[in-house]
Amino acid sequence: MGVILSIPADAGRRRIEELLQENEDRVFKRWLEIAGSASGGQVDRSSLASQLRELYQALRQSFGDSGDLSDLRGLLAELSRTRARQGFTSTETAIVVFGLKEALYESVEDDASPEALRGFIWFSRVIDDLGLFTVESYATAREKVILDQAEQLLELSTPVVKLWDGIVAVPLVGTLDSARTQVVMEKLLQILVDTGSEHAVIDITGVPAVDTQVAQHLLKTVVAARLMGAECVISGIRPQIAHTIVTLGIEFGDIVTKATLADALAHTLRASGVEFTKSRGSRIAVRTVED
Repeated sequence: MGVILSIPADAGRRRIEELLQENEDRVFKRWLEIAGSASGGQVDRSSLASQLRELYQALRQSFGDSGDLSDLRGLLAELSRTRARQGFTSTETAIVVFGLKEALYESVEDDASPEALRGFIWFSRVIDDLGLFTVESYATAREKVILDQAEQLLELSTPVVKLWDGIVAVPLVGTLDSARTQVVMEKLLQILVDTGSEHAVIDITGVPAVDTQVAQHLLKTVVAARLMGAECVISGIRPQIAHTIVTLGIEFGDIVTKATLADALAHTLRASGVEFTKSRGSRIAVRTVED
């Protein structure tokens, strides 16, 4: 060990650079095997080889640029983002970087010179830093993917649909929290502007429970719609929800509530001047009442 430590750091570094150049095909082939095994066949081998070749060249280039790893870090950050979107784990992503140590060690072991052994210690520290950077980049990218997916699910879970001319509906499913209320209000107000509707139905049939917080969110949505000149009806008031509302002392004031979406639609149609008459054969005729 004393012999190894007596070797100047520059000499060890130069020997590693020489081994990476002299044994490039051998090291790269072994690195590709390690990275391919860690990928579990999820990545095309030719595509993986192209990525690793670019990383390998960037690493060697950094040696000639006085240790400037900025280009290499940029490639690793892009690799992390790509793998985060493809569903790889952080471990599978990190092995792509750490595998280069194992691939090079075989050449260092065969060389067995003090310079190579000392240089491998330096090289291991460089790869460890790059591996940690890759894991951090992956975590950041994965968090963004999760946030984007959450926003997309939120958009899909709060649709605003047109029921009739001048009537729109917001069918809610699941828990209504502050973030979702904001999305509901924004989408509802936008559709009111786009369609010029004067009536809106907020259906809570799919909301499992209504507490004080949920009621406050509903009231905010109704008030926001009224400021745009639209009247709201809340439908889906099931017996259990009605009992909870009364028990909690929640008051909806002059807001119209209905048991079903059909009842709410019938109410808003009458309010907008549309009448239904049942004719022979159970057919329903629709007539608009003129002022």
